[in-house]
Amino acid sequence: MERASENGVEKSDEVRPEDFVQSVGRAMRLLEIVGASPGLPVKAIARRSGLNISTTYHLVRTLAYEGYLLRLPDGTYAIGEQVARRFYDLLGAFTKPPNAGVVLRQLSERTGLSAYLGCFDSARLTVVDFAEGPGSPYLEEFEPGLDISAHATALGKALLAALPRRERRSYLRDNGLRPFTANTCTDLDELDSTVSGFAPGEVMIEHGEFRDSVACAASLVPAPRPHSPRWAVVLSVRDDDLRPETCAELLAAAQDLAGAF
Repeated sequence: MERASENGVEKSDEVRPEDFVQSVGRAMRLLEIVGASPGLPVKAIARRSGLNISTTYHLVRTLAYEGYLLRLPDGTYAIGEQVARRFYDLLGAFTKPPNAGVVLRQLSERTGLSAYLGCFDSARLTVVDFAEGPGSPYLEEFEPGLDISAHATALGKALLAALPRRERRSYLRDNGLRPFTANTCTDLDELDSTVSGFAPGEVMIEHGEFRDSVACAASLVPAPRPHSPRWAVVLSVRDDDLRPETCAELLAAAQDLAGAF
């Protein structure tokens, strides 16, 4: 579970360990502050972190030397390239099928649509890989590594269907049912009923619930083992132009990914 800090940065509710290293915690806090508000001078970073100027200065210089912060020409700071590298390390840690990229590219080429691979693991719904197609709108929220809203997307609904009912409802209560469009389902019981009967070999479709004039179709990748992280592959289209042959290609891609495990 997480809570909001005074600086607007999400913090864990877990009890601080006895061997907590204060300097490391302070450095992480500075990264979070600069990440939330790029272009801050050291004085502003110190003020927002609650640290004195001297401590902040030494931490900022160290983070900049290691590449986690970048000193801009005007003397302010932004997130450095090492943070981006750790981001891609995180994506690589997901044990996706080794040929996932090939399957997504082939699916995109056959349909002319953007194809995405998403994973639900440790209460986090994430897009891990994608192949862009000319027939789909650009969805900036579906960039790899970003959290995706579960209740309003076909990808999320397909993956929620793989959860036990109690766990699914608990997840939805904790994360809320934000109305992204006028079509977004914000009723927990109705949403639970929609996803409860969904299974591998079927296609989950949503029409304009996450973005107006955009529809998505998703299929679960059959799990290789019990309790394995769950995966789903999804296609996006403009308006409601989801054809039967498109859904057939989607199902075939899910089977190809299952075989790769």
